[in-house]
Amino acid sequence: MSLDSGRTVRELAIEIPNATRTFEKLGIDYCCGGSKSLHDACVQAHIPVEQVLHELQQAGGLTPTADTTAQGLANGPLSLLVEHIIAKHHGYVKQEIPRLQQLLNKVVSVHGTLHPELEQIRIVFRGMAAELTSHMMKEERILFPFIVAMETAVNNGQPKPRPAFGTVHNPIRMMVMEHDSAGASIKEISALSSNYEPPAGACFSYRTLFAALKEFETDLHKHVHLENNILFPRAMAMENSAEGGE
Repeated sequence: MSLDSGRTVRELAIEIPNATRTFEKLGIDYCCGGSKSLHDACVQAHIPVEQVLHELQQAGGLTPTADTTAQGLANGPLSLLVEHIIAKHHGYVKQEIPRLQQLLNKVVSVHGTLHPELEQIRIVFRGMAAELTSHMMKEERILFPFIVAMETAVNNGQPKPRPAFGTVHNPIRMMVMEHDSAGASIKEISALSSNYEPPAGACFSYRTLFAALKEFETDLHKHVHLENNILFPRAMAMENSAEGGE
């Protein structure tokens, strides 16, 4: 493990136990911005690179936690990674979207007049929720089944399936663009909510809403990290290798 600020955030997030927790705490974009070097990511986040390197060094020496799933899945079967993403992250999004929409409606109805930013948060979340719902459906019905079928064919020494979309690079490119869109939306929500800090004297529902939105952001970061930084690159590499052997 080399703690070099010239390495990409993606590489460090995969290789160092607990690195994603460190990046989350410091505001380093390790999902949509995973292709940036650590140095560039620190400049963008206005954090001294030395501080981040020090905290990563400490994180690497900690006992691995449940949040280090990426290390365990990085080199395992893609089918297991797909199952994990669907069960843990897609399941979470599907569960939380209606809950958060209900909370938003309640808090906006009571506090929207004094806090007009709440209505904007509701509008942004509604758009992001619709896009994520469509996005996950396309992954579960089209992209993920192809990746699993391709892996099965490769493992059995058979020709890879020929998808209607030509190459796996095409839907992956679209999924990454949609990840970027969701990432921009959650950043806007974070800014509108002052980084999920409720105003003084906020009621229980208000505080619950902001805590839930923050949890949603954290899960989205981990979700996108597993796809952008692990699943998608491995699937594209597998397809390229299979085509080279045909």
